[in-house]
Amino acid sequence: MTTAAETASHEVTLTDGAAGKVRELLQQEGRDDLRLRVAVQPGGCSGLIYQLYFDERVLDGDAIRDFDGVELIVDQMSAPYLAGSTVDFEDSIEKVGFTIDNPNAAGSCACGDSFH
Repeated sequence: MTTAAETASHEVTLTDGAAGKVRELLQQEGRDDLRLRVAVQPGGCSGLIYQLYFDERVLDGDAIRDFDGVELIVDQMSAPYLAGSTVDFEDSIEKVGFTIDNPNAAGSCACGDSFH
C-alpha cells in the first residue's frame, strides 16, 4: 500500500460538513479502509462529469489529502480540472447531497450534471 509520504497532495478542499458526512457514512458501513475519491471523466451534455465515490485503492499518480481523518483522493488526470475546488455536503429542503464548487468550470448544462 502507498503511504502518504510517497503520494502527492492536491488542491481540492473537503469542508468540515462534508468530512463529517463521510465519517458518518463509513461508520454506517462499518468500514475504516475507504477513502473518498473525486474524479472528472468525459461525459454528460457539457463534456465532463464528476465522479464521487468511496475507494479502497490508492493508484499510481493519485494525490491524497487528509481532512481530520478523512482521506480525499484525486487522480493525476483529474487534478488540473479540480484544482481549487471545494467538496461540500448540503442538507436543506431544496437539496441533500455532496456538491462540488469548481472555479475551473467555464459553464454547465441545464441539468447541472456536467460541465466544461
